[in-house]
Amino acid sequence: MPNSRPEAEPWTFAMECTECGKSSDQETGHAPSLGWVTEHLKTNPDHLDYRERITRPYRAVPGAWQ
Repeated sequence: MPNSRPEAEPWTFAMECTECGKSSDQETGHAPSLGWVTEHLKTNPDHLDYRERITRPYRAVPGAWQ
């Protein structure tokens, strides 16, 4: 299950250009990575397709499956 404990790592987001493979830094919010897309598109107007990469921490919880 997703790790929702206070000490869990934060979710992070990054955008990757599928045309050239360059990507934004991993950030803890959507806005910086979406801003990267805008800047990348300004210098590469033919790069129109992107992929969002989301990293979400999970934690195994002991239970009946053990």
